[in-house]
Amino acid sequence: VQLQASGGGLVQAGDSLRLSCAASGRTSTIYAVGWHRQVQGKEREFVGGVSWGGGGMWYADSVKGRFTISIDKVKNTVYLQMNSLKPEDTAVYYCAADDAYWGQGTQVTVSS
Repeated sequence: VQLQASGGGLVQAGDSLRLSCAASGRTSTIYAVGWHRQVQGKEREFVGGVSWGGGGMWYADSVKGRFTISIDKVKNTVYLQMNSLKPEDTAVYYCAADDAYWGQGTQVTVSS
């Protein structure tokens, strides 16, 4: 399984951004895809996840109500819609399948 994350950028506080995580390879073996973020020098933080079959989503308390995860099974792509962004959301965002296959990160920077 290979994952390709994209969509990061520089935005202002209150803005929205959508990240994409495109999966390829043996996608039929995926159980769930999660989004994580990491600030340099700090531990990686779980943001949210979705079951590959589309049965459910779950979120960290820090993003609940602002971030939404969705999945397009035709495109084998998982999205992270981020609304009402805050400076503390600034981080490198990663997607991972079953915590075993990781994509490269995409930088999200939120200016105040």
